[in-house]
Amino acid sequence: MRFSSTEATSYEFLKLSTPKEGVALVTLHRPKALNALCTPLFKELHTALASLDADRSIGAIVITGSERAFAAGADIKEMKDLTFSAAYSGDFIELWSAAVAQVKKPIITAVNGYALGGGCELAMMGDILYCSAGATFGQPEIKLGTIPGAGGSQRLTRAIGKSRAMEVILTGENFSGKQAGEWGLAAKVFETPEECVEGALGTAEKIARLSRVAVKAAKEVVNKSQDLGLREGVEFERRVFHGLFGSRDQKIGMGAFAKKEKPEWSHE
Repeated sequence: MRFSSTEATSYEFLKLSTPKEGVALVTLHRPKALNALCTPLFKELHTALASLDADRSIGAIVITGSERAFAAGADIKEMKDLTFSAAYSGDFIELWSAAVAQVKKPIITAVNGYALGGGCELAMMGDILYCSAGATFGQPEIKLGTIPGAGGSQRLTRAIGKSRAMEVILTGENFSGKQAGEWGLAAKVFETPEECVEGALGTAEKIARLSRVAVKAAKEVVNKSQDLGLREGVEFERRVFHGLFGSRDQKIGMGAFAKKEKPEWSHE
């Protein structure tokens, strides 16, 4: 199976494949740098994810790295000599969050090895985080005289609570994949890296088989829960719920259920 919208695009820092029907696998590929993140990599990631988001054959996306490193951090060489003026006027690393945040299709991050600094932040940008027990997470920016800059302080606190996030960020100490599961950061923890990636692909395949209209709506309402109060969130959810009664897939899904048949989704 080939990508209809990315087949002519080659990448230096990414590998793309479709290991299961409707599922795109994006693998970070800077092996000599342990997948350290840099602006050129994120430009490629932004292009790849935008293309996959527009590709009607793709229903879900998995982002992973190598067994040794999901992404061992940001490339310090790129930022060590930056001035405030250059960073601020150039919106340095704004693209890093935008590359993932703008994608409407579900993204699962499959984390093995090191996910430190920007790597931890990228892992948390996905909709579902899977990891192996031996993965290593952390926000060590404090040890470099700075702080997380791509959402680490915000997403980590929402996921594991203020006290634990404060401890991780203020000390710069790492935590394991096993702890990520216990603390609620990871949805599932697997024994081996292979099981982690296969588990992520399996879940992505399940999602890709469902109505893509409903999946898009479900992702939207869950994300809104992070931005709105409970009352406003429930009202937003209800409006989207009502709106789905205008979709073909709602009629297909409920009609098939009533007839005890398997739905054949139109994705419309």
